[in-house]
Amino acid sequence: MPTYHYRCRSCGYDFTEQQSFTDDPITVCPQCGQEQVRKVYAAPSIEFKGSGFYRTDASKK
Repeated sequence: MPTYHYRCRSCGYDFTEQQSFTDDPITVCPQCGQEQVRKVYAAPSIEFKGSGFYRTDASKK
C-alpha cells in the first residue's frame, strides 16, 4: 500500500498516511480540523550501485 505525504496549508502540520490507490485523498487536517490539506509531491530517490556507470557503461570512441 502506498504511503502519501500531506501538509496542512493552514497550520503547517506534516503527516504521512498509508492509503490504497482507490481511497480518496485526505482533505481535513487532523491537527487543526481545517480543510486545507494537500499532498506533497517529491522526486523519488535514486541510488546507483556499481563501479562507475559513466566509465564502464559508456561506449568507447
